[in-house]
Amino acid sequence: MANKASLKQIPPKINLLTMFRLGLFQMGLGIMSILTLGVLNRIMIKELAIPATLVAGTIAMHQFVAPARLWFGQLSDAKTIGGTHRTGYVWIGAALFAIASFLAVQVTWLLGNSVHSQGWTLTTYSLIALLGGIFALYGLALSSSSTPFAALLVDVSDEDNRSKLVGIVWSMLMVGIVIGAIVSGRLLPAPTTCQDAVVNSIYSNPQSLALLQNSINRLFILLPAVVFGLAVFSTFGVEKKYSRYTSRSTIANREDKITLSQALKVLTASRQTGLFFTFLLVMTISLFMQEAVMEPYGGEVFGMCVSDTTRLNAFWGTGTLLGISSTGFLVVPRIGKQKTALLGCLTVALSLSLVVLSGFSANPQMLQGALLLFGLASGVTTTGAISLMLDLTAAETAGTFIGAWGLAQAIARAVATVTGGAVLDIGRQIFSDRVLAYGLVFTVQAFGMLLAIWFLNRVDVAEFRSNAKNAIASILENELD
Repeated sequence: MANKASLKQIPPKINLLTMFRLGLFQMGLGIMSILTLGVLNRIMIKELAIPATLVAGTIAMHQFVAPARLWFGQLSDAKTIGGTHRTGYVWIGAALFAIASFLAVQVTWLLGNSVHSQGWTLTTYSLIALLGGIFALYGLALSSSSTPFAALLVDVSDEDNRSKLVGIVWSMLMVGIVIGAIVSGRLLPAPTTCQDAVVNSIYSNPQSLALLQNSINRLFILLPAVVFGLAVFSTFGVEKKYSRYTSRSTIANREDKITLSQALKVLTASRQTGLFFTFLLVMTISLFMQEAVMEPYGGEVFGMCVSDTTRLNAFWGTGTLLGISSTGFLVVPRIGKQKTALLGCLTVALSLSLVVLSGFSANPQMLQGALLLFGLASGVTTTGAISLMLDLTAAETAGTFIGAWGLAQAIARAVATVTGGAVLDIGRQIFSDRVLAYGLVFTVQAFGMLLAIWFLNRVDVAEFRSNAKNAIASILENELD
């Protein structure tokens, strides 16, 4: 009888339908990324004429607060909300980042008006600081929701189905980016209504400005509300039915368990871990430098409206989804993981050169094709690099290494966003031609990818396997002492 009672307490295996339902939360995060890095960045740089470095710096604040994930992960381990360790945090965090995104838009309009009417006064700089603060709060809310969600994925899965769950959920993120780009493009002003704003300052046409503000305000009310609904629906009842958290004696290594100082020690534990970490760092920065400048590029060089530049993310997202979904089956088995990552980096550099060339012809179709190739190459690069990382690390330390890299990657993406904006401003100072100014960003990215290949070629798999495990284990032992 006792055995039967204990068997009843074992949670059931999570099914495929529930895996896809959980993926809806990640799809919502993809939609939110379009609003911040696909719409707001374009409006601030192109329409409001705010320096790209300041724009990228304020937006990147939500990535610079990534170390807070440590605290939110530990908090959800220790304290429940509404009787759950994860779900309550997911819902509250989703509500807060939805509200923060709308507040960011309202401050953006105030900032634009201040720059246009007063110039760079104390009020203008105060609004920049306020906007950066709001994005930091947005990042904290995002961490308070996404970190417990990531922990929930660990809680509801086992070793034999966790990779499938993570694969489905991560793919849904890219689906969200594509859907968000398409829906946002439809809700924003059509090309025929904003041609004057393309040629002249948006402030020279009050009617165009009002139309743009109304459209974006509506977008930042509707989509965050939908994302919050997805967060609730995707996680409702899942934790109570499937979670194994209370029945496990030890908690699996998670990204939020690793402090930033621990991450740096783990990632530089030996010569080979240092080389591989440097490759991943350079690759990540080079892969995401365009995030803050691609939509303004479409607006200034190609004469695209906000709706058109937002749809550019659909081409990149579709390519990435195709690259990720196919690389593991078609490329890695044929040429190996290290060569897959190398091929991806080379193709990224090639696609970025096409992005630059498309600017000289001002051909939107060429830009769309280049972004599709860029997304495909990004998917190949990411899959190859992650597969290599999983292959290189011993099982005993894999969770620690991946967790350390996850935290470092978030900081690297923030650095990439700010760097992209800063390089664009430098390009504008050097070149009078807008294509050359933007082209400098994409050229630096391409050279960054070639530098990543240089580091990748120096990674010795045999040496890594023999030394990395002991080096990381030694670091962890010292931490315990």
